[in-house]
Amino acid sequence: MRRPLTPFAPTRPLLAGSAALAVLLTAACGSSTTGSADAEPAATPSASPVPRAEEVSTAVGTPSGETTEEGRRASRIAVTHDGGVVVLDATDLTLLGEFPVEGYARLNPAGDERHLFVTEGDGFRLLDLGGYSLPHGDHDHHHATTPTLTDLRYPAKHPGHVVVHDGRTVLYGDGDGRVRSIDPEDLRDGPTALPKGRTWTERSPHHGVAVEREDGSVITTVGDEESRSGVRIRDAKGRTVASSDECPGVHGEAVAQDGVVVLGCEDGLLVVDGDEITKVDSPDDYGRIGNQAGHDESPFVLGDYKSDPDAELERPTKVSITDTRDASLRLVDLPASYSFRSLGRGPQGEALVLGTDGQLHVIDPESGEITRSTPVVDAWEEPTEWQQARPTLHVQDETAYVTDPSTKTLHMVDIASGEVIRSGVLPVVPDEVDGTRG
Repeated sequence: MRRPLTPFAPTRPLLAGSAALAVLLTAACGSSTTGSADAEPAATPSASPVPRAEEVSTAVGTPSGETTEEGRRASRIAVTHDGGVVVLDATDLTLLGEFPVEGYARLNPAGDERHLFVTEGDGFRLLDLGGYSLPHGDHDHHHATTPTLTDLRYPAKHPGHVVVHDGRTVLYGDGDGRVRSIDPEDLRDGPTALPKGRTWTERSPHHGVAVEREDGSVITTVGDEESRSGVRIRDAKGRTVASSDECPGVHGEAVAQDGVVVLGCEDGLLVVDGDEITKVDSPDDYGRIGNQAGHDESPFVLGDYKSDPDAELERPTKVSITDTRDASLRLVDLPASYSFRSLGRGPQGEALVLGTDGQLHVIDPESGEITRSTPVVDAWEEPTEWQQARPTLHVQDETAYVTDPSTKTLHMVDIASGEVIRSGVLPVVPDEVDGTRG
């Protein structure tokens, strides 16, 4: 019996120039190597505890919420842990906020570069990571706002995927089939009430996903509580214009260049270009692709790849790269396995994979060659339960953020150079990580 799919999970940040911050936070350097076969993982770089905002304010004499130059981003990183979520400055890893969350929390982008949605219980709760707001009577400066876990939430039975695409954010309730689509710009200024948006209910609730496009058409998965089989495209009036049932176990989505949408199957993928749906077959009878990473300016989509239908927990050593221009798929061999939280894309469309060898592997998606492998953390093994913390990759602008639960450490890696530019020890064991550019 086939196992259910695991839930899927351009400016370089400026380093803090203050000597006080340099004491509080240790910058770590990791050597980079070209190619991966002979690269040896390094020990976890040394790091100091991340400073708290009040400590930094005292150390450098800067009050909280200082006035800053207009246009400067308030880039932030959020990290979940058992019991809550912490928010950090994305450039110097200063701890800005700690918030309790009930149950197992997951993070989802809200689409406005200021907020995230936290799946908590039966709903999507709005987490404000803070940003810059224009004060009254002052058109020259912005003020930083403090991160806040708001009480604003959208109810959903078993909240699942959140997809941001074409200026719409779509939230999917797995347990009730309730789908909500909103304009993320309605969130940017910190709402006192959540926008109602557009809502509808899918006929058969399942672990699904929906993507709304600029013309109002919607791509939705098809399935029920027992199985999933394919996708359906509806126009802005709700009429079905195309569908496919050639995608057993359909899961996840990614968007490539020109708005092409890719969804994973247990035997390949579906490529949706306009109203045309193309099936891409895996080279194996069972070749499951359930987690994908796209890039808006790249025709290539990075995906995982599992080929053992009987494995209790398969630890794959191949990834898939799909060229959406001709619907072709190639497999790339890695020197180590990885998990569903290991995939990302660089600013130039590079395919990034965090391996269990502790290295961040950079793949040229066009050639399929590994161009660099950077040691970041010690070697690790994927845990048996998907909710258990493991090293996790998050990419924001030109920086890759890598967590190490074994040492409570968060590392910042410059993607262009492969250098580990900063590391900090968190007060919690990190699990999921996401962020906003501000």
